[in-house]
Amino acid sequence: MPKYTKSLLFLFFIISTVSYSQTRAKIVGVVTDNYGVLPGALVSIEGYNKSTQTDIDGAFSFEVDEGEYVLSASFVMYNVQYNTVVLKAGDIKEINFKLETGFSADEPISLGTRSDPVSSFQNTASVDIISPQQISNSPQIELSQILHYLAPSFYSTHQTIADGTDHIDPATLRGLGTDQVLVLINGKRRHNSSLLNVNGTIGRGAVGTDFNAIPVSAIERIEILRDGATSQYGSDAIAGVINIVLKKQTNAITLDNLVKINQEGDGLTQFAGANFGMKIGKEGFLNLTGEYRKREATNRAGNYTGSVYVDNAEEDASLIEENNFYTQTGYSDRRVMQIGNAETQNLAIHFNGEIKVSDSAKVYLNGGRNYREGKSAGFYRFPKDQDRVITDLFPNGFSPQILTDIQDDAVTLGIKGVKREWTIDFSHSIGTNSLDYTVNNSNNASMGVASPTTFYAGGFLYSQNTSNLDLSKSFEWRSGLNFSFGGELRVENYQIGAGEEASYIDGGSVFINENGEEVPRIAGAQVFPGIQPDNELNKFRTNSSFYVDVEANVTDQWLVQGAARNENYNNFGNQIIWKLASRYKVYENTSIRGGIATGFRAPSLHQVFFQNISTQFIDGDIVQVGTFNNESALTAQAFNVDKLRPELSNHYSAGLSSKINDYLSVSLDYYYISIQDRIVLSGRIAEGYENILDPFGVGAAQFFTNAIDTKTSGFDASVVFKKSLGLGYIESSLGFNVNNTKVGSDIRVPEAFEGAEEVIFNREEIGRLEKGQPGYKLSFRNFYDVQKLRIQLNNTLFGPVTYFHPEDGNSNNWVLNEFTGNIESRDQKFSPKIITDLSIDYQFSSRVRAAIGGNNILNVYPDEHTHSSNTSNGNFIYSRRVGQFGVQGANYFIKVAVKL
Repeated sequence: MPKYTKSLLFLFFIISTVSYSQTRAKIVGVVTDNYGVLPGALVSIEGYNKSTQTDIDGAFSFEVDEGEYVLSASFVMYNVQYNTVVLKAGDIKEINFKLETGFSADEPISLGTRSDPVSSFQNTASVDIISPQQISNSPQIELSQILHYLAPSFYSTHQTIADGTDHIDPATLRGLGTDQVLVLINGKRRHNSSLLNVNGTIGRGAVGTDFNAIPVSAIERIEILRDGATSQYGSDAIAGVINIVLKKQTNAITLDNLVKINQEGDGLTQFAGANFGMKIGKEGFLNLTGEYRKREATNRAGNYTGSVYVDNAEEDASLIEENNFYTQTGYSDRRVMQIGNAETQNLAIHFNGEIKVSDSAKVYLNGGRNYREGKSAGFYRFPKDQDRVITDLFPNGFSPQILTDIQDDAVTLGIKGVKREWTIDFSHSIGTNSLDYTVNNSNNASMGVASPTTFYAGGFLYSQNTSNLDLSKSFEWRSGLNFSFGGELRVENYQIGAGEEASYIDGGSVFINENGEEVPRIAGAQVFPGIQPDNELNKFRTNSSFYVDVEANVTDQWLVQGAARNENYNNFGNQIIWKLASRYKVYENTSIRGGIATGFRAPSLHQVFFQNISTQFIDGDIVQVGTFNNESALTAQAFNVDKLRPELSNHYSAGLSSKINDYLSVSLDYYYISIQDRIVLSGRIAEGYENILDPFGVGAAQFFTNAIDTKTSGFDASVVFKKSLGLGYIESSLGFNVNNTKVGSDIRVPEAFEGAEEVIFNREEIGRLEKGQPGYKLSFRNFYDVQKLRIQLNNTLFGPVTYFHPEDGNSNNWVLNEFTGNIESRDQKFSPKIITDLSIDYQFSSRVRAAIGGNNILNVYPDEHTHSSNTSNGNFIYSRRVGQFGVQGANYFIKVAVKL
């Protein structure tokens, strides 16, 4: 090419660039709130499909042609603000926004509707929103605890002396089971845990989602649909749906650090989270999270009052002093147990991303891994117990430990786009959860001195593969109609793996008792006998479903919704479920709503196939308890137990939402849920059945059965007030839930147990469903912002819970209460308690924020046991059977957040 040609082309390029730049203009600005700059806010140019997020300094910019534009600035739980700007070529204009916090009722939500996100005033169902501000301001570092204190209808508290349940907290919604609430991540089904709760805790006999495997640092907001939604989202959405929405921000690196410790000096907790994002192309993003949590154990055990070496009190006291026993236990004072929060350590990574592949389609993906190590203790094994302690190995007995390794993996990949006005969403999700047990500082007494002191005891694995196809389209009919349909294919796998041989074998060792008789020692590792090869399994199941969802705006005020779903399990057949709901806008910001729905929940794979032997303490005695599935020789032949049937439910709801003015909003909802053939874990079958149980090597047996029907009714209320006050801004919110569950009088039992209904489902199990969770919970949250300072004061009122002893319905079974000297019932009602949290935040700069504060600053504990027999020789000051908020007591924290 000649030189002059190149020169002309270069000159043409310069002239074109200058001419083009002279016709362009620029918009710059900053988005703030009452607390300072607001990184991650969305700024859009209305009508031009053009948007950007603010950077770490809350700044944004656009290059546009000359003309008139309308800009909007929005952020989750803030009111949208609009500004108009007129630009001429070459102009650079500054447009700033100061956003005010809004009401959750105004926030667009996706749950409960298959159309575009709408506010609560337009939805047929009640949805709570846990905002980014509430999550970041919470001093809790585990998702289950954040929801426990922020959502009145949600319940989850740490358990103790309950094997694996010490490490995976059961969680419920509206007082129903842990397996009757569906969890979504970005609208896609989350997998369950591999742990089946078989000990005496809330959620006994059920399997749920491990909420604490989801890193808090990755969460933008949480939506809680408090309505039966099985026909819309799947068979386990009887109580409702919890949708966890992940962060999308790309313009900041956020580092969160927290350290807290209990007033008692234990339970030191360390937390570090990092979140950052990057843009991919013009409109894509990848957001990454890393999180580390470590919590030391909490111990609220009482001083032991029982015997150690021999049953003779005088001789035992002499031996205790001679051997200096209480300095050998590893615990302070006269404690012999660790009762309270288990020691845990979590490491998590998570990602969330989108890539635009065309003007009308995007690929999305999210997932991550959480690895958790846990350590908890069981009941102390004393040297006097020759059947379970090898004194040559442990001359002073031992405190056995359960070590858990929990790994949780998940990934979702999908594509969403528009084709011929149909919105099409196809995705595939894979999730796995595994739990492995190691028993430490223990022995297999039946092996004698040859016994190891550490055992691999086996474990569980659950995996879920889910494919979804969803299609929706809006039609012009009346005031608008939205039609959606789709399908889901789910493949589940449940595995049980055996422990090492030494953890379960009977080594044949014997001892001579006080009567001179030769007695065999107990087989298996003490505290958690290893899973035997006979109980190993690898089971699969498939489920396919198809749904239709229609929403019709009959008028501008009246919305009608109908949904139907066909569920098809390869082992439980077909079931059609449906929902009808409606919403009517009385005024612009006031709506009434109601609905009726049916539900269907097939037994989980765990409930169908789980089988194992565990060591449980029952009224002070150690018992080998076998959980047998309904296909085992014991249940199917000896007891003739029927195979499990699916649960069927009916759900009725009515509610009201109203934004009374710019300062006050109110939401009220009533619900009624009936469940037929509810799946429960039976009571422990022992006395009178010894001849049947002995060949199976257990002292008691339990199994799953459709024994009961339940009816649950309740009421939810929410009031939010916000207004400028003095030099600052105040926001107060009051949330309330009252819940009542009743078990039907007809306890259905296998023929072999007719007349012995209390054996299959005794009064303790009935009480756990009816009174084991707080009858009501009230959350009163307040914060006051003044310049760079925020003061936050929260009060949570937990209603009463009640423990029912399985035998004390008959006063002839009452026993001596050493506290009072009277023969009394072991039943106890634990009174309501208020937990008070206080924190003070200060924004040192746009990048550094710090807080100090305390949880439960008044150091409130549940009521102590009032009957000596419930304390297990003084070990248990507080109940481990029912609880309201745990036994941590007051704790204090320092929190620092840095944005880069």
